[in-house]
Amino acid sequence: MADEPSNVDMNKLFASIQQSSQQLTQDFMEKMAGDPMRKYGDLYRVLAQEFSQNQESWVKLQNRYLQQHMDLWMSMFNPQDQQPPEIVEPGKDDKRFSAAEWKEYPLFNYIKQSYLLTSQMLMEAVQNANLDPQTKKKMVFYTKQFIDAMSPSNYAATNPEVLKAAVETKGESLSAGFKNLLTDMHKGHISMTDESAFEVGINIAITPGSVVFENELLQLIQYSPATKEVYERPLLFVPPCINKFYVMDLQPQNSLVRYAVEQGHTLFIVSWKNITKAEQHLTWDDYVGNGVICVIDVIREITGAEEINALGFCIGGTLLTNALAVLAAQKKKWVASLTLMTALLEFSDAGDIGVYLDRHFVELREKMFKDGGVVPGQELAISFSSLRANDLIWSYVVNNYLKGKAPDAFDLLYWNSDSTNLPGPMFAYYLRNTYIDNNLVKPGALTMCGSPVNLGKITMPTYVFGAIEDHIVPWRGAYESAKYLGVEPRFVLGASGHIAGTMNPAAKNRRNHWLGEGLPENPNDWFAQAKSVEGSWWNDWSAWLTQFGGDKIPASKELGSEQYKPIESAPGRYVKERAEKI
Repeated sequence: MADEPSNVDMNKLFASIQQSSQQLTQDFMEKMAGDPMRKYGDLYRVLAQEFSQNQESWVKLQNRYLQQHMDLWMSMFNPQDQQPPEIVEPGKDDKRFSAAEWKEYPLFNYIKQSYLLTSQMLMEAVQNANLDPQTKKKMVFYTKQFIDAMSPSNYAATNPEVLKAAVETKGESLSAGFKNLLTDMHKGHISMTDESAFEVGINIAITPGSVVFENELLQLIQYSPATKEVYERPLLFVPPCINKFYVMDLQPQNSLVRYAVEQGHTLFIVSWKNITKAEQHLTWDDYVGNGVICVIDVIREITGAEEINALGFCIGGTLLTNALAVLAAQKKKWVASLTLMTALLEFSDAGDIGVYLDRHFVELREKMFKDGGVVPGQELAISFSSLRANDLIWSYVVNNYLKGKAPDAFDLLYWNSDSTNLPGPMFAYYLRNTYIDNNLVKPGALTMCGSPVNLGKITMPTYVFGAIEDHIVPWRGAYESAKYLGVEPRFVLGASGHIAGTMNPAAKNRRNHWLGEGLPENPNDWFAQAKSVEGSWWNDWSAWLTQFGGDKIPASKELGSEQYKPIESAPGRYVKERAEKI
């Protein structure tokens, strides 16, 4: 153990870590959305004007807040042998103040409760304000961002766990935290997992297969059969292009890829290119035509099947559905069934990400990318992380920099940090025609690959999955999206969120899912009559998909075909390209 540092050294470490970690986090958030504190200030002026017109309710709230603070202050004068009462408690899912030190030390107990009281008052003020729905939604979001950023747990001097660790380690926890901070500043992102514990193709994304086709936009992987017989119709997975495909193939025990292969499907998956300046010109039409439609045709040639089954996840589902609308306009019946996992087609309920995306923001992006450009993957990653800032930003600031600990090894968070660049023109088109103008659900409003887009022309059997706690694709938004297809789909709702609810392995059979009848106009009516079923939704989907697999045929011993010979082993080169190195 090193000698105990002087008070001056300790003070310098505190100041350096605090200032640098706050600046690093703020820089991340500014990349996508601008400074959230500035946006909160802009909206606060609107809120203040509303208060001036509704002073009575504001005065009542203020008086109640002051009384609660007085009660809190008086509770601190309890005899030393009595634990002061808790005037306010953290939420049941709030882990920031779970350590005993926040109750044991009166000063920090007061700091914690004062913060929680102030947070409650601010949120109540916003919730009760007479604002238009869009302004209130933004105000609620940025107030939450402000409250989360100001938590005393995020600052070394007001976090008793941090101070205790510094004393017990004689300052080594602070020294280690500063080293972690410098490492992350060099990497350009906050470490959420032990990144040295994983390597794509070595211990994640290891399901056997080969790349059988590639172009400037994607590689197409065909997986080796795991059964003696397979369904005659192959299956295609279209993952989101915002992230790497291997969220669907992390490790054998939680791999949807391996599960599908073990169910007897000849499986193909798209591995999107991590865009560089060489591909900065690519458009939404390229992703639809040279992407999804192209690989559907390649799969038909390789397998000899006239029709395939197809699954799209998140924006991959949006792209797949657009491709099917183009094929329908061209009267090409190439797909026998469609599965959409947490995918939006109708964007009126787009979740919290919508607060970042207004017309001004999109117009700026359209001007920026009119002649090409690259959207850095880190911008997209931090925007999604900021939607759950306490879990995906501040907890790691505290753990890594203030406590000097290394994050645990977690495959899902490794994938989450492995961001993907996008071409600017494609990104701007997507934002304009989905989040802003909601054009995908307007028949004939868009033309893609030379064909008018009408989702109502998509009539193949369809399975739609939503996740009840999804903060990126709200389940009601996924439900509403399904109504615009030309067929009534089977809608299934799973527990948990966007990733954990979707990648819920059948082997572990955890959580639950809801099964209902039909597709009533109101999603709440569907949920009211739905039945909860224990275990993974994968089993229900697999049973549904067997109806469209066709006959069983002997599994091929070779991958690819005479025209499309294997290029390299799965998972291929494209998925290994890191965004921060481009």
